[in-house]
Amino acid sequence: MTLAWILAATVAGGVLSVLAAAAFALNARESWVAVLISYAVGTLLGAVFLELLPQAFERADSLEGMAVTILAGILLFFVLEKLVLWRHCHVEQCEAHDPPLAPHHDHGRSGTMIMIGDTIHNFVDGILIAAAFLADHQLGIVTAVAIIAHEIPQEVGDFVILLHSGYSKGRAFIFNVLSSTAMVLGGAIGYFALQSVQHWIPSLLGLAAASMLYVSVADLIPGLHKRPELLATLQQVVLITLGVATIWLVGELAHGHA
Repeated sequence: MTLAWILAATVAGGVLSVLAAAAFALNARESWVAVLISYAVGTLLGAVFLELLPQAFERADSLEGMAVTILAGILLFFVLEKLVLWRHCHVEQCEAHDPPLAPHHDHGRSGTMIMIGDTIHNFVDGILIAAAFLADHQLGIVTAVAIIAHEIPQEVGDFVILLHSGYSKGRAFIFNVLSSTAMVLGGAIGYFALQSVQHWIPSLLGLAAASMLYVSVADLIPGLHKRPELLATLQQVVLITLGVATIWLVGELAHGHA
């Protein structure tokens, strides 16, 4: 019975968050994508600094060890991005060889990075839902609702990043659905081997935070500097702040009901 609750909660968590995000992001006009990138940056930074890192450091046995994990994660995603760029530079024209005035296009790099980080994050969420249900069914339901609420604004940001990265709307939706299945996998593994995987949670949270931090700072923010005019800058600051505030507000509401 507990396993059934865990599977139902993780499936609902993945599906509902993706559908809610898709309803907004996929209906956005093409011209909105560049504007919404600023909001996506805010949701990523909010998720990293208000949710993932506090949880990671709270659960870590060593603060120095967690800092090293995050640093290693950033270096790992730098190397991974280089490999993605290297592959594209060998099969098609890419930004490394484009003339300086060519239109900017990251050939799916930021999309690849964000999907890896989001998959890790979803897997950890599944484990956390399993742990809550194993403690108490009511706690499990509250935890699942809180996680779904956190996921929706972040998934909106992920959709926008995928569209900005060159993915079609259909591919962006499929990749997000596939990423959400990691929550179900995490819930099942958490049920059968919770004690074995519990000690991996801090490191996984650190890696998820590293991927989101890397994408926002290395891939997305530099693109915002291509519009240096004052009005565009003010718009970007407002949307980044709104993205951070969304994560904070949802977190406060979720913790309040918990």
